[in-house]
Amino acid sequence: MDKYEKFFNTEETLKEPLAPEEAVASVAIVTAAADSSLEDVDIEFLVDILWGFEIFEEYSDEDLLEMVDKLLNLAHQNEPGALFNAANDELEDELLEDAFAAGVSVILDEEEMHIPRAKMPLLKSLQQALELDDDEAQEIIEDVISAFEEAELEELLDSEDETIVDIAFNIDEYDSPLGNFTVPIPVDPHQGGKVQSQEGTVSFSDDEGIFLRIDYYCLPSKQMEEMEAIGQEEYLRSTLVNKYIPEEIVANLPEAQVEYAEYMAHVLEGSYFVLLYMPEGSRNYKTGNNGTATKLDAYRGLIAFIDGDFLYIVSSQRTFLDGKTSSFIKQEAVALKQMILDFVDTIEFN
Repeated sequence: MDKYEKFFNTEETLKEPLAPEEAVASVAIVTAAADSSLEDVDIEFLVDILWGFEIFEEYSDEDLLEMVDKLLNLAHQNEPGALFNAANDELEDELLEDAFAAGVSVILDEEEMHIPRAKMPLLKSLQQALELDDDEAQEIIEDVISAFEEAELEELLDSEDETIVDIAFNIDEYDSPLGNFTVPIPVDPHQGGKVQSQEGTVSFSDDEGIFLRIDYYCLPSKQMEEMEAIGQEEYLRSTLVNKYIPEEIVANLPEAQVEYAEYMAHVLEGSYFVLLYMPEGSRNYKTGNNGTATKLDAYRGLIAFIDGDFLYIVSSQRTFLDGKTSSFIKQEAVALKQMILDFVDTIEFN
């Protein structure tokens, strides 16, 4: 008898039908139980998985906890196979895909971003029980992995809740906590120089207007494969323009906008440069006739590139007083690009 027969190939079912949302959650529960046991099912882990599905977007954590707890009790009282059969009776079209995706999610190795070989028989049993062909199943598996990778990268890029640490420095170099780079500190404490660090980020600034920042993210192998699939230019552009800038800059400065972008194929073995206009985005202020202080406008230059297993986004910015013109934009692009590249030249990548 197949070890997963009692989960996916029995005659038992529940007396009462399940709601569509309960059906999707039930498949995740039974898959998790088939991989271990009902007693070992991690309710909070299941809630985290399910919360990412559109069908549960109106559910609170408490609602999902209550649902999973109820379904687990049904599985204990009636056997997991009965819960799966009741769920399968409610699954059609997109819900069927969601249910399989939920099952894939609970057995995915999130560190390596793949289905472990030991769990492939379980995945195959689930696929057959849901009557999905190999092409459909593979497409869903790839979608799940892509969703996990995107969520992981977004988590890396989202540093709003990270505590910024001011580093009191009496040394000449800054060493990354991950050991991936060393850089000479480009500011002087006697001129108001500051080094501020948080997870994945370090910035250098002073009272003379210097601002330089390094963001760095260790990329899992699947991210590297994605880059190879879509091309380095598109990967860097999408990460910088569609993720980093909206989350790190536009979220705080809604009027910030990209004025210029350029892929530099022969710089840093392929890099992407963006010039960002930031109204009132300067660190400096001007005082009006009425004594009111307002921030000056600024341009931020950013260069994204890959070195080893890390994605780097190095940026700098300059304050300006006069209104922008097309010729001024070109001048700023050239100046900031060179400023950043000169800074990158001082970084020793390990």
